[in-house]
Amino acid sequence: MSENPSLKGLYPFLHGARQDPDAMRAALLESVRQKAQDSVTVKQRYFAAHGPAVVAVADAIAGVYRRQGRMFSMGNGGSSCDASHFAVEFMHPVTAGRPALTAVNLACDMAMVTAVGNDIGFGHIFLRQLIALARQGDGLIGFSTSGSSDNIMAAFAKAKELGMVTIGLAGHDGGKMAQSGDLDHCLVVPSDSIHRIQETHLTIYHILWDLVHTLLAEDRGGLLDRPK
Repeated sequence: MSENPSLKGLYPFLHGARQDPDAMRAALLESVRQKAQDSVTVKQRYFAAHGPAVVAVADAIAGVYRRQGRMFSMGNGGSSCDASHFAVEFMHPVTAGRPALTAVNLACDMAMVTAVGNDIGFGHIFLRQLIALARQGDGLIGFSTSGSSDNIMAAFAKAKELGMVTIGLAGHDGGKMAQSGDLDHCLVVPSDSIHRIQETHLTIYHILWDLVHTLLAEDRGGLLDRPK
């Protein structure tokens, strides 16, 4: 069986003759350094180019909560973990003095997901929940590294029909999300690495959480309105 040249280029220490342990350790450490630097570089480039778009999304989410709406989140695979993480950040704020805000992860109810997937099809698992739970003025955020997951796109179409605020986090070139008229906002991380995309998505929604609470605090009378 021939060796995959791309894998050999990434991990040369795993191919050929038995490696010296010290040399292998040094190669592994260099791999750690390169991957960590790449993660930092992708995030720095993203926020330098797209900071205003992140602020606009934070304002949109704050607007949902100002209107007494709720946020819903969704994603598949690793992105379902991002959907869960997003929801718990808002439901269980870790910073003292910041209120809990309703956020529902549509990927968390396995009975519902498997029932819909089995009876109707996996493409309906988020859409069917929105029909039952969502209302006009709520918000929906979807995570997809490809930007083209069919069940995500079906849910965005239904959300738009219901009058929800729609937000997508994607990677690569944004896929279907970037081209769809069903999204009010689409934040695209232009990387070919799924890992770098997901790492940047995590940083985005941590920043969104902080910005949303800052905007809502100003509504209640924040730092700028307090007596000197």
